[in-house]
Amino acid sequence: MKVADIRKIKTEELTTQANTLREEIAELKRRTSLGEVSNVRVIRAKRKDLARVLTVLGEQIAKENI
Repeated sequence: MKVADIRKIKTEELTTQANTLREEIAELKRRTSLGEVSNVRVIRAKRKDLARVLTVLGEQIAKENI
C-alpha cells in the first residue's frame, strides 16, 4: 500500500482500515504459532501497512484540529 494512496482516504475509513489490519495481524500471528502459515513475511508487510495508515491518520487528525 502506497502512502500517496493512503492520503486520499478519509479519516473514518483510515480508522476502520487500521482496526482491520490489527485484526489481520493478530490472526496471522495466531495461525503462525499453530504452524498454518509458512510465509511469516506477510506479518511484517501488514505491520508496515498499519504503521503507514497510523502515520497518515495522525497527520490528518492534527490537520483537522488546527
